[in-house]
Amino acid sequence: MTQPEVMPNNATATLEQVVQHHIDTAHAAVRTSSGEALDALLWALMNMESVSDHETALADALERVLRQAPHLEVKRHGDTLVATTSFGKTQRVILAGHIDTVPIIDNFPPQWLEPGDPKIRQDVKEVYPTDAVLWGRGATDMKASDAVMLYLALTATDAQYDITYVFYDHEEVVAEKNGLGKVVRDHPDWITGDFAIIGEPTSCGIEGGCNGTIRFDVICHGIAAHSARAWMGDNAIHHAATVLSRLEAYEPRNIEVGGLVYREGLNATLIQGGTGTNVIPNECRVHVNYRFAPDQSIAQAKAHVMGADCAAELGNGEHIATGGIFEGFGIEMHDESPAAKPGMDTPMAQSLADLVLEQTGRAPLAKMGWTDVARFSQLGIPAVNLGAGDPLLAHKADEQLPHSQLTELAQILTKWLNVQ
Repeated sequence: MTQPEVMPNNATATLEQVVQHHIDTAHAAVRTSSGEALDALLWALMNMESVSDHETALADALERVLRQAPHLEVKRHGDTLVATTSFGKTQRVILAGHIDTVPIIDNFPPQWLEPGDPKIRQDVKEVYPTDAVLWGRGATDMKASDAVMLYLALTATDAQYDITYVFYDHEEVVAEKNGLGKVVRDHPDWITGDFAIIGEPTSCGIEGGCNGTIRFDVICHGIAAHSARAWMGDNAIHHAATVLSRLEAYEPRNIEVGGLVYREGLNATLIQGGTGTNVIPNECRVHVNYRFAPDQSIAQAKAHVMGADCAAELGNGEHIATGGIFEGFGIEMHDESPAAKPGMDTPMAQSLADLVLEQTGRAPLAKMGWTDVARFSQLGIPAVNLGAGDPLLAHKADEQLPHSQLTELAQILTKWLNVQ
């Protein structure tokens, strides 16, 4: 594949000029061939840095190009854009993708790699030996899916459903910054529909629902003393051995929900204790992440690890676990997000699953990580994850995307939406 131009031939060009150049190039390509348009749109998105907290330039560019489409009504809240069609159809589909990425790790600017390039991962090369491969931050998570959605937004002037396109910021950071969440809170009437697709990387297969997650500190208490007279104290770090033993002994469950099998996880992810090298520590904290299947609510998940009567809530400090796995220890909550049931029994979900199986041979799987399908689930909107890119390569320094996955996702969505 010929390496596209990165920016205008002007070394002093501002970021906004670069952004406009890429969007103009891509928008012009939409009017020629779909393949050229997809490549141009993806290349434009990839050449715009949009690490979380720095999405505004990309949001500005997307707003400008979306407002050029006469069939779209475009609204903006912060750095989140919502573009809707009014075809007069009886059902509405939501296509949503986040525009932020995790931080850059020597993987920007992007590159198109020709077959045989040593930068192409062996596992990618084995499955896609003749593909050009897009390398760089965001290739997998999730600018390829964003490019497909943007292409559809610009070109789908009629379809069998009305469509709402959501390009949102701050997905890769703490939940309270999430742009989709803010729109749901402040403008719930913007996010209505009968079915939703989140473009998280799934290698163009369907991953239904998602595990929920809670994060909390398990707190061990002791008595401080000089380490030369340890018998005068009580070592909190040593008490953490009991917490770690309970975690080590825990057997994660496989739970079937809605025909898909979810695997839970209960793991220590951080440990902190001590105030000096010669001080018996009076406190040790083990940070625990519990990933729970959609058969449980947040309240049920918390009861499982800290007891139904534990008063620990976000922001209210430490409380003693009254039961569950960590009974007797202090608990301080830090984060919680609900699980989402797969919703694969709805007609729209089933028709999409049938098409994906026909096109790719992939049957639906359970989504193990948390995604924004949970937000749609809370709104009563069935939702699935479907996007280009291998989820195992998300956030990696050598993040990369085989070109055929870009076109495959576009073909699936174009056919399922029955774009005219």
